[in-house]
Formats: sequence, structure tokens, C-alpha cells
Amino acid sequence: MFERFTRSLQRKEVDKIPVCSVTQTGTMELMEMTGTSWPKAFTDPDEMAALAMAGYEIAGLEGVRYPFSSPDIPQAFGCAYSTGTKHSPPHQTDFPCKSLNDVDDVVIPDNLYESPGIKSMIETTDILRKKIDEKGYELPLIAGILGPASFASCIAGVNNFLLWSVKEPDALQKLINLGGEVCAEYANVLYDHGADSVVIIDSESGPDLFPPPLFKPMFLPVYKKITNTMKGLNILHMCGDATLILEPIAKSGFLGVSLEEKVHMDYASQVIGNDICLIGNVSAADDLLLHAPDFVKASAKKCIEDGTRILAPGCGIAPYTPLENIKAFVAARDEYYSEKDLL
Repeated sequence: MFERFTRSLQRKEVDKIPVCSVTQTGTMELMEMTGTSWPKAFTDPDEMAALAMAGYEIAGLEGVRYPFSSPDIPQAFGCAYSTGTKHSPPHQTDFPCKSLNDVDDVVIPDNLYESPGIKSMIETTDILRKKIDEKGYELPLIAGILGPASFASCIAGVNNFLLWSVKEPDALQKLINLGGEVCAEYANVLYDHGADSVVIIDSESGPDLFPPPLFKPMFLPVYKKITNTMKGLNILHMCGDATLILEPIAKSGFLGVSLEEKVHMDYASQVIGNDICLIGNVSAADDLLLHAPDFVKASAKKCIEDGTRILAPGCGIAPYTPLENIKAFVAARDEYYSEKDLL
């Protein structure tokens, strides 16, 4: 499974495409079955690791993905978050960069890797690496962290992020550049501790929030620098409709891009399928959460037919997603290959 995942990201031939999640995998049923729970599993390394392992050991996803929320970097820079609940992840309650005068004060803390959230992520990586190796699982260990656009949006607040993109682009670019530096360095620390792949979650650079004409000048150079610095398998995840920026994304240096279902996989495959590994994009909020297993299977098979190279949910798996639907999602991959006489 690890080799299949790696070869798929490198756009090499595989016996069958991987089926996994590069976004959050914690569900109520998995928590109940493992004795874990939110919000503790957001920060406690042992609980986070146990719940992450359940994605493979119980649900059958061909990868171990963590964490289940991503306030670790913003909190290290002074952002405030709620603790989250049993049913929902933490949400941001305050940010440090209230005005342009605050931008120059945003610097990388000397004790960045001692901040609670980041320290918890590193400890969880160690635990998961040990568990996977001791059990002999040939699985990719997949970490998720915020990217430069998400960083800038958290630090400056969404309103400033949008306003400055047009009126104060130099100030915003400084935050974006700093975010790129932080996430590349942080990713390499996670690789050093055993992560195989790091997913850069950066939906705020997408057209649903950010003006598409500004993507190339403001983000493409930063993404290229990030990917040139990262020393392991890398993936960009973008929620929303990224159709208008697919071509520059394919030139960003990321091995793979995880797309929400708002992007039509058949179109993405035609436009950039030869340039980057397409990941996704069965609807997490609709198909997986709300429909019957047979419907999930049909959606997954269509996604494979349309050209995905790694079958995955289009976004984080909703916490109330039925376990039987996740198992149906996994089973659909093998059924597809069997029905097509490809196995």
C-alpha cells in the first residue's frame, strides 16, 4: 500500500489506485470503538494516534492520516481557538494582526517547536511511526498542516486577508511568505520524525475566497519554494471550486492535489491529469455522510472512471459519517477493478 501510494503520487503505473483519505478521518463510530473522543484527540498524542490508526485498522483506508484539526501553527503565532467539542473541531476566536502596523511584529517564535499544538503533532508522529513499523504495516503516514494562505488568513483575520489582497498586497505577501517558510520547515520536521507525506491545506488561496488573477503572482512562487524545500512526499489540498486555477496548481511543484467535488474530476483529468496526481473527490458532506453504501460505491466508481489517481474524500470526513459508508467507499475500488477485469 505504501508503494502504491508513492507510485501514484509519482504518476507511475500501479496495479490499482490507492483508496485513502488525505483529510481528517475521525468519526463518532471510530471514537466509540477505540475509546477515544474529541476534543481530547485534537491534542493528546496517544488519543490522536489511536484514532488515526482506526482509519486503517477498522475502516480499511489505505493510509494513516492525522490530525483532526489544525490550529497548531496559528496558535504558536498568537491566534486563539476554542477547545472544540465532542462533535466539532476547534474554531478561531481571535487573531494577532489587527492592522497593518502589526504585520512587522509577526515573526517566527524561537520556541516554535515547543508550542503545545506543534509539540503534540511531533509526539503523535513519533507514536504513529512506531506503531506502523512494529505492526509491519506498509502504509503511508500522512500528516496535514496549514499552508501559507491559511496561515495569513488566520494571522490577519479573514476580513483583512481579503481586503489586503487588493488594497495592501505587499503586507499580505509578507504574511504569505512567512507562512510558506513556516510550513516548509515544519513539514521537514514531521518528515524527520517519520511522516511519509505532508498535506498542505490551503483552501484560502482558492477562487472561493481569493481573486483568481492574483493566485499566480502571490502564491505560485511561494508554493514552488515550499515544494523545493520539502524533503518528502507532498500534497496540496484545496476545498472549494479550484477549477480556475488548476493549470497553475499543476506547475506548483506539488506531487498531488486533493480536490473537492466542486471540481469535476473528468475535466481536471483532461486539463492537468498528466502533470500532477489527482486526488479525490467523493463528496464527504453529501455522498459519504448522507447516502446509502450502494450510492457511495457508485460515486467512488465514477470518480475512478473520471481519472482520479488516488481515490479519496473531497474534504475531511464528517464526524457522523457511517462506518459502513467508509467501508463501502474502500470496497468500491476493488469492485471497480473486478468489474472491469483489471485485477
